[in-house]
Amino acid sequence: MADPMPDIKSIARKALDWPARILFPPVCAGCRRHVSQPGVLCGACWPKLRLLERPWCPVMGTPFTHHMGEGFLSAEAIADPPPFERARAAVAYSGVARRMVQGLKYQDRTDLAPWMARWMLRAGAELIAEADVVVPVPLHWRRFFRRQFNQSAELARAVSQLGGLPFAPSAVRRVKLTHQQVGLERREREENVRAAFRVPGEAEIEIAGRRVLLIDDVYTTGATVRAVAKALKKGGAGTVDVLTFARVLPGDFRADESATI
Repeated sequence: MADPMPDIKSIARKALDWPARILFPPVCAGCRRHVSQPGVLCGACWPKLRLLERPWCPVMGTPFTHHMGEGFLSAEAIADPPPFERARAAVAYSGVARRMVQGLKYQDRTDLAPWMARWMLRAGAELIAEADVVVPVPLHWRRFFRRQFNQSAELARAVSQLGGLPFAPSAVRRVKLTHQQVGLERREREENVRAAFRVPGEAEIEIAGRRVLLIDDVYTTGATVRAVAKALKKGGAGTVDVLTFARVLPGDFRADESATI
């Protein structure tokens, strides 16, 4: 005879959930329409989300229109090889994905982080399988004090929990208070974050010789994650891979805030 306790517990749990669902009904992560459960998109928003799929550049993770052959690299990877080994992103940074990022970053929608991280795990499965530790792109302490949270750390914490990996939020520090990247051109972004990051001596043991999975919300031009990857390698990391929720695809970058962050 089957044990009735699991069913009773399930019913009790659902009953306890009802007041919360009535007071705080789940809403679409993209437009805030009511949906059946937290963390899902409504029927109108889901088709507007562009998931990044293979075939893609094995280094940069940028999608190809068709399969180019094993090991074929994008022009970006050949012309400007990055200091990290591989980069992957879950979705293209447009429409619904842009609203989700901005909700997390500017509207304190930290509740979105675990759901965004689930899509990141799908895109970065090969990176997570080989990673030793998860590290977020850090905020300068003054900016953290004003904002009270780091959106990259929220995503990294969720990725580490879902992927079963150690989380090292203090492995790298932002030692220079940089300008906001919004509104800056590519070269200005690179100069803005030059020498802005450092691995503190007490944190070197966390990354020494390890494969680091670096987490950020958006890969725009790559200036920030390149600077952090250089700092991590200088601090003793064996290799660095990059995983972001969204990616500004080549040809889509514009410096103005309406287009990207």
